[in-house]
Amino acid sequence: MNSDQSSWTIRQEGDSGIVVSFPEFIDPIINSRCVALACEIRSRQLPWVRDVVEAYASVTVYFDLLAIDNEIAVGVIRDLANKTVAAPENHKELEPIRLPVCYGGRYGPDLPVVSAYAQCSEQDVVRRHASVTYRVYMLGFLPGFAYLGKVDQRIAAPRRESPRLVVHAGSVGIAGKQTGIYPSQSPGGWQIIGRCPVKLLNWSIERPFLLESGKRVCFEPIGEQDYERIQERTLWQSRSR
Repeated sequence: MNSDQSSWTIRQEGDSGIVVSFPEFIDPIINSRCVALACEIRSRQLPWVRDVVEAYASVTVYFDLLAIDNEIAVGVIRDLANKTVAAPENHKELEPIRLPVCYGGRYGPDLPVVSAYAQCSEQDVVRRHASVTYRVYMLGFLPGFAYLGKVDQRIAAPRRESPRLVVHAGSVGIAGKQTGIYPSQSPGGWQIIGRCPVKLLNWSIERPFLLESGKRVCFEPIGEQDYERIQERTLWQSRSR
């Protein structure tokens, strides 16, 4: 495989998986090809496809091996990959989703750690983190957890040496060149620098995740009072449904 952003390979993974791999870089063009291919496969509503999972630089298709011969399945996915990669690029960018974040204090206990690592003030860490429009490269780790990139290199702090047993829903963290938001309470080892009061999961609707691969995200710093006000409004709305 070379570094050409349009190059790709296909292989079978186990008995019922097919993986289409692009060059392994954190790159928006490569990731956009993954998202486009995953959308194309889903749009076909192939009865033998059980799930389609896009990542930074790959798409994995899980299929029912009792419903289709594996060589035929690989051939179909290969044809769709050829068609998608050969299609003209659509560079129209979606408007970013703007998420409020209360940085530091009880909502961002690791902000001082990232500040010390970056050798800059906490205010500068917040400014650098909130000045970037991030791309959702993939979902993983737990349902709805969005891997966003890339953070400003200056604040690209490593994961914590000892993961926390509890990270609250909405927590915004940094791990190397990535930033992400915990959609639900979970253990975790990312450096938590803030928290978002907006609900990221809604299991009562068909597409339960607010953030999906290919979407763009901006963070807007808010104070504790605004955080509590937005959180209370969100709770009221969920109770009134």
